[in-house]
Amino acid sequence: MPLKTIRLELARTADHPEGSAEHGYEFIAPLTADGHLDLEEWRSRRASCTVRRFWRGEDEQTGHLIHRGKGWLFDYDADDSDDDEPIFRFDRHTLVEGEYISITEHDGEQRPFRVVSVR
Repeated sequence: MPLKTIRLELARTADHPEGSAEHGYEFIAPLTADGHLDLEEWRSRRASCTVRRFWRGEDEQTGHLIHRGKGWLFDYDADDSDDDEPIFRFDRHTLVEGEYISITEHDGEQRPFRVVSVR
């Protein structure tokens, strides 16, 4: 099963009423045929499941897509859990263009993101 590259961009927020293509994530993950994360495939390819966070005015961050307990998160430093960004009900989301995802960023704020591409 090929890995997919998924791009998320900031959806509408108070600070960005039109959303923003300059704020978001691009990550690599295995998806099932219907667009859900494939946990078993992730287990065998976890080192390849990377994330890049881009945010206008800030340095890019790179890390990994991690499954911990029952949830998924973006982790930028394996030795520091303060930078972890949990993804709300990620296991239930369908990762197809136009869908929305909520991520609690390391500043503690939960923000909405829109799936803009899956390739």
